[in-house]
Amino acid sequence: MQATSITRRKPACLRRPKAGEPLPEYGMGCASHSYRRHLYARDLATIEKALSILRGWLTEDRSVFDSPDTVKSYLRLHLGAEPVEHFAVIFLDAQHRAIAFERMFTGTLTQASVYPRDVVQAALRHNAAAVILAHNHPSGTVQPSRADEGLTQTLKQALALVDVRVLDHVIVSSTQALSMAERGLV
Repeated sequence: MQATSITRRKPACLRRPKAGEPLPEYGMGCASHSYRRHLYARDLATIEKALSILRGWLTEDRSVFDSPDTVKSYLRLHLGAEPVEHFAVIFLDAQHRAIAFERMFTGTLTQASVYPRDVVQAALRHNAAAVILAHNHPSGTVQPSRADEGLTQTLKQALALVDVRVLDHVIVSSTQALSMAERGLV
């Protein structure tokens, strides 16, 4: 009798995608710090279906992000209900069409550590010409702090060194979203 080997793959939400591979639609999907971990299977399936539709728009009709309100809604869906801070980036091509959404850093209730080097590396990996930065405020207020404004300027300078433009930094909560570009802070 010949022994067979069973290869088990990690669930898609736990695997780290390779360069050029499509990113999971929600980055941290079933990780222990995601609010989605505690949902019923029926509710999780509904969210997965909605995100699948959005991912289809992102890849098929990339012009869907022409409106700041659309970007805000997309980011609220992805980050708004999280119980801790997450920092994410939407990578864009030269025509400002979306390439990928990547959740890059996870923090605590009030802050997340963001490393500009990692953001620059991800922009180069995706061959992005521009980015939209985003993070959530679990407290519910979307007013940018001085740290948020400083981080935006630091990332803007770091990305400019490799010819990647920062178009916006969006702060979201479960009920609101604020565009720092609309406020003249980018």
